[in-house]
Amino acid sequence: MLAFQFPGQGAQSADFLQRLPQHAVVAATVDEASQALGLDVLTLDTADALRSTIAVQIGLVVAGVAMVRLLADAQVTPHISAGLSVGAYAAAVSCGALEFADALRMVRKRAELMESAYPSGYGLAAISGLTERQLETLAAQQAQDGLPPVYIGNVNAPRQIVMAGSDAALDAVIERALAAGARKATHLAVSVPSHCELLADAAAELIDYARDVPFHAPQSVYVGNRGGRPLHTAAAIRDDLATNMRQTVRWFDALTVMLEMGAQVVVEAPPGQVLTDIVREQWPQTTVLALSNIAPERWAATVRRRCGAAES
Repeated sequence: MLAFQFPGQGAQSADFLQRLPQHAVVAATVDEASQALGLDVLTLDTADALRSTIAVQIGLVVAGVAMVRLLADAQVTPHISAGLSVGAYAAAVSCGALEFADALRMVRKRAELMESAYPSGYGLAAISGLTERQLETLAAQQAQDGLPPVYIGNVNAPRQIVMAGSDAALDAVIERALAAGARKATHLAVSVPSHCELLADAAAELIDYARDVPFHAPQSVYVGNRGGRPLHTAAAIRDDLATNMRQTVRWFDALTVMLEMGAQVVVEAPPGQVLTDIVREQWPQTTVLALSNIAPERWAATVRRRCGAAES
């Protein structure tokens, strides 16, 4: 069984769209995105452009859908799709629950709301080596000390947690986490406090926007962000996408469900390999591929070969 996973903001690197395969399907995907948004999406991955949450989030969806379509052109399709944060939009396209153009427009709206709510001074920090319970305790202590609040944003693995808040709040919790025994604690390349109550108002506006976006029942399995569970209806997937900016991402739960459902090969869409590294560390027996590390002309053949090996 094949699963696709799509990364979220923070996986981006300069020119990541330029590194997509030189293939007619990819070119058509880029053209469709440019027409849907009224801009040249290939201008969104320069180092300067990637300072914008809007550019990053749009670019990640384009890259993810380009992968889906290129592999589908080679008759390689997933049984399960899941994406972390904005990656969930590419996952919704992958499973047939959302049209690509609608996903792009909704992502642009999402990113605009996030960026306008917190244009500067906020972000995320990744902390490795402490549990969610330990970080909840540190966050509570920080609040009791009268410091700015921090929130659990992502639970990517039992001891790999992302915190959200102001830069000052994150600096403080990084210091506390390292003192408490964290293996690593660092700011991420994300300029908004994703997946916490600070984005409640922005999420409410996106919920209103999403009411007019057509969704469909998924044609294959979609695993959601908020609960880390399969979602089977158009309404449930709409709600998952519209609300995930203010909800903790239960990524480890989502991965657990995918593997419990029988996923034997897990393929990460470009760019990066953050999600691949999580699977390798937590489930070393699982076959996992980050396509950004594989020559583009070998994507389909490599995935097909690994799937065949897993089934034999």
